[in-house]
Amino acid sequence: MNKQKAAVLISGNGSNLQALIDACKQPDFPVEITAVISNKEEAYGLNRASEAGIPCHVIKHGNYATREAFDKAMHEQLLHHCARIVCLAGFMRMLSPWFVAQWQGRMLNIHPSLLPAFKGASAVRDALNAGLRETGCSVHVVTDEMDAGEVLLQAKVPILPGDSEESLHQRIHAQEHRIYPQALKMLALKLVQGA
Repeated sequence: MNKQKAAVLISGNGSNLQALIDACKQPDFPVEITAVISNKEEAYGLNRASEAGIPCHVIKHGNYATREAFDKAMHEQLLHHCARIVCLAGFMRMLSPWFVAQWQGRMLNIHPSLLPAFKGASAVRDALNAGLRETGCSVHVVTDEMDAGEVLLQAKVPILPGDSEESLHQRIHAQEHRIYPQALKMLALKLVQGA
């Protein structure tokens, strides 16, 4: 199978990265991960990538004078590893319009809410505070506007009585790990058909 090459950007634990790594091990999955890039050298996701034999790079954003200079350094690494798709998996940096333009239609993000509800970094807390009975997660195409691109897949998660932010987040994570590989597969097949 002719597989699409993808790179994953992380900042932390990398549980969604692990879900993508596991999916890519399947012979019929149309994607291979060619690189993992983190802006934090202590990110545990780097260990996950190393164990899977995937090249890792740490590019510290503090070493660059501007957001765009940092993004250009990442972009060079992505091209070096022949990536056609970029997956954000807990990557805690806002991307410059320049970078988003380079990867338009080929960059995915996972977000812990049923978009367009609860955009931003405190989505799980916001859902709890709103007193809703359910929330969930969304995989969307990245655009200039935060958490506003086309949604490819969503999964609902009930909010249970007595839920804490942590307990709710754990159940949302379980659904993220299920739908992120599915959405990546959808995008990869779409790119093949459009090629």
